[in-house]
Amino acid sequence: MTDLAAESADQRLASLGIELPQVPQPVANFIPFRRHGDLVYLAGQVCEWNGDVRFIGKVGEAFDLLQAQAAARVCGLNLIAALKLACGGSLDRVSCCLRLGGFVNCTPSYPNIPQVINGASDLMHELFGARGHHARTAVGVANLPRGAAVEVDAIFALG
Repeated sequence: MTDLAAESADQRLASLGIELPQVPQPVANFIPFRRHGDLVYLAGQVCEWNGDVRFIGKVGEAFDLLQAQAAARVCGLNLIAALKLACGGSLDRVSCCLRLGGFVNCTPSYPNIPQVINGASDLMHELFGARGHHARTAVGVANLPRGAAVEVDAIFALG
């Protein structure tokens, strides 16, 4: 097993065989990221892969927990793609993930909202190791853009 501390984020992405999607084009009046000093604020990303929303519908109705976690992982991959763009093409500038915000389009009584967002959180830990530990919010909502099952936003610090 490779030592995460010795392996760069870009190397880790390659060694894990993780493919990143194209950075999604905003569907309204906003940009995919905004840098302020050493902080990168990433706009919310739905479970879209190269323009195709892969999970449309409510968690707890159309999707079970494992499917919803997969949707959250797709959101995380979109975040990483936008972050890489914000870093000028290299994730090696990332010092840590500060925060994820997760939104789950779910039935009113769905109980596993935090576990759904683990799909994105686990990706950050997988890719960045200890630098991927973050604060987080997970909220159930009545609907999301384009009918997506999950949306996640993030804040990262650069070093």
